[in-house]
Amino acid sequence: MTQALGADASRGPARAGKRGRRGLTLAAVCLGVMMVALDATIVMVANPSIQSHLHASISDIQWITNGYMLALAVTLITIGKVGDRYGHRKVFVTGMVGFALFSAAIGLSGDTAKSIGLVIAFRVVQGAFGACLMPSALAIMRETFPIEKLDEALGIWAGVIGASTAAGPIVGGLLVQHISWESCFYINLFLGACALIMTLLFVKETEPSPAAQRFDFAGIALLSAGLFCLVWALIKGSSYGWASAATISFFVGSALALAFFVLCESKVSQPLVPLRLFRSISFSVGTVLVVVLMFALFGSLFFMTFFMQDVHGLDPVMTGVRMLPLTGPIIVLSPLCGLLINKVGPRVPIAVGLLVAAAGLYGLSRLGVSSGPNDVILWFILIGAGLSPALVGGADVIVGNAPVELAGVAGGVNATAIQIGGVLGTSVLGAVMSSRVGDLLPQQWAAAHLPALPVQQLAPLKSAVSLGVAPVLAGVPQQVVLAIAEVAHSVFMSGLDRCFLVATITTVVAAFGALLLKRGHGGSETVVPYRATEFR
Repeated sequence: MTQALGADASRGPARAGKRGRRGLTLAAVCLGVMMVALDATIVMVANPSIQSHLHASISDIQWITNGYMLALAVTLITIGKVGDRYGHRKVFVTGMVGFALFSAAIGLSGDTAKSIGLVIAFRVVQGAFGACLMPSALAIMRETFPIEKLDEALGIWAGVIGASTAAGPIVGGLLVQHISWESCFYINLFLGACALIMTLLFVKETEPSPAAQRFDFAGIALLSAGLFCLVWALIKGSSYGWASAATISFFVGSALALAFFVLCESKVSQPLVPLRLFRSISFSVGTVLVVVLMFALFGSLFFMTFFMQDVHGLDPVMTGVRMLPLTGPIIVLSPLCGLLINKVGPRVPIAVGLLVAAAGLYGLSRLGVSSGPNDVILWFILIGAGLSPALVGGADVIVGNAPVELAGVAGGVNATAIQIGGVLGTSVLGAVMSSRVGDLLPQQWAAAHLPALPVQQLAPLKSAVSLGVAPVLAGVPQQVVLAIAEVAHSVFMSGLDRCFLVATITTVVAAFGALLLKRGHGGSETVVPYRATEFR
């Protein structure tokens, strides 16, 4: 496939020589993005060891992920604009170097300083450098490949992300078990060095965009504030309480900041995010579909790890292996979906794919207490197969429907949608789980004639059961321990079923929304022809 994509390198942006050839450029940017995708799931596996080694609290461990996600979500679109102005190759190289170096700094801060505070701080900086990679990778691909070949490239790109996501838990488990948790971060030095060499050798710099000659500082501040408040509210809503004044304040703050952002963007000559992009129904609907896609995928991965480890006692490596039926189809089918979308357009493949994924999600919603890891294989395959065309097509309709001079901003919108969808998947479905556990646990606890719990123990018990953990109470007979485990797992599975039912309904609605999509036309669907006076 790489050779096929690079075969006609003499046309378009791909010039003679190795630098700028399509296949080599695609390989370089995929290697850089693979480092970030692999890191995300490796860290999930490393978190328990970090907590034990550094004597960190649960809140500290949560901030290893939350700090990274906040930095990533807030900076993606802005960094996409920086790439549009100065060249995406420069931004991509900066991101790779910074991401790799701060990965090493995280490992050193745990190995030598033994400081959880430094680990969290370096993860935040690592997230900011990670934000340089995804928008720049998509923008480089958008400028390197003609619009009729972009789907094929995006198919390979999506397959690499799927493979990296699948490999993360397995690689991370092996590294943690046989070396140390620090090695999960040191591996990025090797991957970053390989990606850097390939980028310097094979990737051609993109031309500065005439639409990015100035920075919209007011827009940057308002968008960053709006996204920060939104992601913060989603992350902290469960601990603050979804109806609490703090959570509502952050949601209101986000809405106000984003409303002023839209107003600001309509007034300035060179906006951070030109609102004309959203005149395209395909661009707008594609952004929403990417959010829904990540909502379903991240929610599935998040809760099924607890199902595997806490309910069925699998170790991290075996959990990663058991998740392969979910991620495996994405690896295999994404390149094929790129070819299919190139021939028939994104509308039907995405709509059918989302319906197939919805069938898999509905199958997971029918799991019971007696269900084992083998009972999820078929449903995992359906979800992975269904999400493959949505992953490729979502990127295509966002980046492909933006003009090439705004490719960085479009890539930032796509990557931001991924992050928002992931946060929504864990936070909203987490709230559904917590609500279900809160309703059922007292009833089933009393029905099993278990010892009455003091009020101060009820909240920690609900929190544990929401993760599939059967709490062990000190000084109780073995028979009572078994009864507690039965109640805890029954309540967790009921909550899990409710979560997947919500995800099913959301995915079905998104499938009908996909019928509004059109093939990417390089911005011709939406963009008023560029005039020099437009960007004075």
